[in-house]
Amino acid sequence: MTEANPGGRLAGRLALITGASRGIGAAVAKRFAAEGAHLVLIARTVGGLEETDDAVRAAGGQATLLPLDLRQYDKIDQMGAALYERFGRLDILVGNAGVLGALSPTGHFGPKVWQEVMDVNLTANWRLIRSLDPLLRLSPSGRAIFVTASVAQEATPFWGAYAASKAGLETLVRCYAGEVANTPVRANLIDPGIVRTALRAQGFPLENKSALTSPEAVTGAFVDLAAADCALNGQIVTAQA
Repeated sequence: MTEANPGGRLAGRLALITGASRGIGAAVAKRFAAEGAHLVLIARTVGGLEETDDAVRAAGGQATLLPLDLRQYDKIDQMGAALYERFGRLDILVGNAGVLGALSPTGHFGPKVWQEVMDVNLTANWRLIRSLDPLLRLSPSGRAIFVTASVAQEATPFWGAYAASKAGLETLVRCYAGEVANTPVRANLIDPGIVRTALRAQGFPLENKSALTSPEAVTGAFVDLAAADCALNGQIVTAQA
């Protein structure tokens, strides 16, 4: 792997980012590239991935693109084996992809909506851990980072599906963190706060988007958790103080 920034905090490290076609995922990809990481970028939309790749290359970075719907769990299993054959390890996993589904009274969610939210926000991240944990353990400092939200703790009415999926994710990651505590792997969560993303716009369509924090502004917290010298484990880090 060549290094975009050999002096960056993530120089020489291999980072896989889901939901990398837009929003926070794309911003993290660009920031990681600027910090010297080689990237594996995952999203459902090829066009969005290519736009992120263009920005990464413009910054002098390199990326491997994997168009993938994370509900294709067999493909996640295959991805772990393919990454091992090509790179021999994984240094950083960023589980960023997520869907809101819908806002609804708890008893009114359609089964398909509920299932999609759980599949993408919770089960897909478990499948990523299942497939990629062996590769993270092969790194001298494997780092797993997952994106959560304050509604997981606040139990906000009408946000039941999304909130439950994030609460489940938080518990899952904390359990995983305990399991890897005696290894070089560290696993944490980030609550990016209120950020100008498509998911935010779906939940708050009348909000003044120009007043919201940009995705680029929260990427520093991701770099901190991805760095080899990060000692945190099993924590929820708030990106915006």
